Amino acid sequence: MYKVYIWKLPSYLCVCVCVCVCVCVIGQVKVFRALFTFDPRTPDELYFEEGDILYISDMSDSNWWKGTCRGRTGLIPSNYVAEQAESIDNPMHEAAKRGNLSWLRECLDNKVGINGLDKAGNTPLYWGCHGGHRDVVEVLLAQTNIEVNQQNKLGDTALHAAAWKGYSDMVEMLLNKSARTDLLNNEKKLALDMSTNAQCASLLKRKLGSSVTRTLSNAEEYLDDEDSD
Repeated sequence: MYKVYIWKLPSYLCVCVCVCVCVCVIGQVKVFRALFTFDPRTPDELYFEEGDILYISDMSDSNWWKGTCRGRTGLIPSNYVAEQAESIDNPMHEAAKRGNLSWLRECLDNKVGINGLDKAGNTPLYWGCHGGHRDVVEVLLAQTNIEVNQQNKLGDTALHAAAWKGYSDMVEMLLNKSARTDLLNNEKKLALDMSTNAQCASLLKRKLGSSVTRTLSNAEEYLDDEDSD
């Protein structure tokens, strides 16, 4: 038989706990798919239909959550979302994986994180490169806070994926965004080692060569400075 212990916290500690919770839920956008149509009763409430995508940006109120649907923002009963909507995990990843540019833009407009990781540690950029979706990759690389060198659980980056799939245009786009060519995956392979066509290999060799030349040049300058001292 289990015993349950209940501690009564001082009022000032309760306030601190509530504030911390509010900060966490406001800063993260959660995405749901509506299973039924919701008819609002007041102008502040958000109308949406079955199948619509809901972007919940503020869950600080336990009864009413702030959400956006089809460019409109309003309040949604929290119990409705919990009971009558389906949570969508990693919506940005799904959009990038499918090459669904309109959904990707919608995710960006609704502040869904672009550098989030799925269960395999992949980013949306990785999936865009893996699937050969050039338009998706272009949009993602245009974001100022995009992380191009994130490694997944296998150690692969978006550059590894693009090289392995033979998408030379995406390899070039990533290199222009300062993607690192010296990162090894868990099998100790560079993106160059995984390249499946000559054009990808040529781009990666050229970049690797320039990086080595730059490193040697910096080393020579350092030695010259040492000699002058």
